[in-house]
Amino acid sequence: MADRPVIAVVYDLGAVSPLAIVDHLEPLGDVLLALRRSEHTELNHALIEELATVVDLDPDPDVAAEALRRHRPDALLTFSEVCLADTADLAERLGLPYHSVETVGLLRDKYAMRARLREHGVDAVRSARLEGPGDWPAALAEVGLPAVLKPATGQGSRDTHLITEESEGRRLAEELLTGPEAGPMVLEEYLRGRDCGPFGDYVSVESAVVGGVVTHWQVTGKYPLLPPFREPGQYWPAPVDEQERATALALTTRVIEALGIETGITHTELKLTAEGPRLIEVNGRLGGFQSWLSELAGGLDPMQLAARIALGEEVEVVHAPTDRVYFVRSVQTPREGGLLKAVHGVRAVLEVPGVQGATVMSRPGEPLPPTVQTAELVSVTGITEDHAAMLAAVEEALARLTFTVDGPEGERVLTSAQCEL
Repeated sequence: MADRPVIAVVYDLGAVSPLAIVDHLEPLGDVLLALRRSEHTELNHALIEELATVVDLDPDPDVAAEALRRHRPDALLTFSEVCLADTADLAERLGLPYHSVETVGLLRDKYAMRARLREHGVDAVRSARLEGPGDWPAALAEVGLPAVLKPATGQGSRDTHLITEESEGRRLAEELLTGPEAGPMVLEEYLRGRDCGPFGDYVSVESAVVGGVVTHWQVTGKYPLLPPFREPGQYWPAPVDEQERATALALTTRVIEALGIETGITHTELKLTAEGPRLIEVNGRLGGFQSWLSELAGGLDPMQLAARIALGEEVEVVHAPTDRVYFVRSVQTPREGGLLKAVHGVRAVLEVPGVQGATVMSRPGEPLPPTVQTAELVSVTGITEDHAAMLAAVEEALARLTFTVDGPEGERVLTSAQCEL
């Protein structure tokens, strides 16, 4: 009997859990979890060791590569945004297929990404890089208002703000570009979406790249963003007509090719403007909740697809089903934070027609930090016959959930809508 291939996954908090990684990839080979050092992996180390062989990655890349080399991995990949650079470096050292170090540099740096796409005539969004507060006047002159101020490297809409007034932008630039943990920021032209109500004015395109050939398996629909740029969920398929869908897919292909992506999975977000789809950003890994949607829909396992590509297999990309609507809608944590005391109504949510499940993402007793980034309290999944039925199911499910939070105004019972103000 031939030896099973070894599939090494560089792991930290990201799009999928370690249990999901092992569950989905074990049919393809022996799973090895290479842990990036972080608070998350330290807290969960004992659990992760129960699931698979573990390698703790040393901060020294030479030492880390040698530790992995001893296990003779046949594939290397990650589902975590913060692990992209480490994975690319390790893949290069081990001679395994993955995004190149140069490509990951572009994917992880939003200003460098825009610059490359401008050079290739793909994207003309105005942007400027800020290394310190003193760069604000020049950035403002280059980009103008309204604009979006966000970290050059980041995920989950962390520290992302819509700027409509010069004084507010200057204040935020001063606040976000100073301090021991401050990093470079990017000021980008604000892309105004067309009226897509009651749906979100943006979509994502899920793609696989094999030998430089790009295949798109789905266009994912979104719910309207919560202020300032929090994402409350997504669903398959997006409610766009065939012309807009074709335009979105063509733009995504041009973006992927311009960034030099030759292999792997990408998740590309596009704004639906009156002039057509425009690029928001590209991620060089599986998008959040995409594995949940695939489990609801069946017929496609994007985690296995990513692993097969990493193994160098000649894969045939299966397109995600579009016969019904498959959704994940998450209630976001209150922006002011607090201590979560209780979650109410989960059992009642399961009785809503179309709802398949409800997962508590933040546990009672857990502190909720003040934040403007995407962070979930509860995620509701479901299947409906059409988009109208999805909206009705989501509205009813969210109406049945309440949360006891001890926050700045004392202990209160908050509705889903109050949490998401």
